Amino acid sequence: MKWSVIPTLFLLLPMATANATNTRYPVTVDNCGSPLTIEKRPTRAVFHDINMTDMAFSLGLQKSMVGVTGITGWYKMSPSFQQLLGNIPELAPKYPSLEKLIAAQADFFFAGWNYGMKVGGEVTPQTLKPYGVNTLVLSESCIHTKKLKNGASMELLYGDITKLGVIFDKQVEAERLVKEWKTRIEKVTAKKHNTTPNVFLYDSGEDKPFTAGKYAMPNAMIEAAGGRNVTEDMQTSWARTSWENVARANPDVIILLDYQSASGADSLKRFLEQHPLMKHTKAVTDERYVKLRYEQLTPGPANIGAIEKLSAAFFPQ
Repeated sequence: MKWSVIPTLFLLLPMATANATNTRYPVTVDNCGSPLTIEKRPTRAVFHDINMTDMAFSLGLQKSMVGVTGITGWYKMSPSFQQLLGNIPELAPKYPSLEKLIAAQADFFFAGWNYGMKVGGEVTPQTLKPYGVNTLVLSESCIHTKKLKNGASMELLYGDITKLGVIFDKQVEAERLVKEWKTRIEKVTAKKHNTTPNVFLYDSGEDKPFTAGKYAMPNAMIEAAGGRNVTEDMQTSWARTSWENVARANPDVIILLDYQSASGADSLKRFLEQHPLMKHTKAVTDERYVKLRYEQLTPGPANIGAIEKLSAAFFPQ
């Protein structure tokens, strides 16, 4: 039985369930509002960034991968990540070039807008297609082509892992993961609290902070954990705001993005404690910080544990 997703239906249902245990090719999935048809199971896939590579690992796709991109240029690989990566090479430490992907004879690329690709750039689904490379676009990043309408939600993660499951004939594994993730999140959201803490995510930047708006995954994560993102009114995903806006919101808790580098979470904390406006906010005076890594705050399996950590920080026993 052929498994396919009618694009209009998939737009209404961010996550669909396969009708067959195994994938029957060709299959079609929604890809930022456009159909992506996969004629056969990819065998030379490239995954960009830690979070999307974690998705591949969660489905055990290593034997179908010929490379990863966009990791060591920004982050340090953890020992567990390196073990899962094994002998799979990193083709580019930051954004890959078209030449690199073609030289690797890739047949599939999982990346996103501002996650390995730029709108109008050298590497896009359109530029890769003539070379036989199918590109699945990270759903959260569809805002950059104005194809994400209702803000970020956990359904974006569930939908992406489901699509990968269908594309790589790992439907059972994908469904099992989604069920497990939903169960864990339901345990968090089922808890009742008397307050809703105001939360600010500090990624980077001194003149103007770089943070998460309505369409970025942390907005959904903060909400799931029982908080309110103070920059939820920003009609974009990741962008800059002003310190005046953040200080006016007076966050109760601040999430510090820990890049595990010289500009990691500890340096962000020191900066906030010396900032003329931020040093007077509740979060800073009460020293209520939560350190999370990049892969915990961008769409991927690590989101689930991060939500549990946020909930514990928002509502300490």
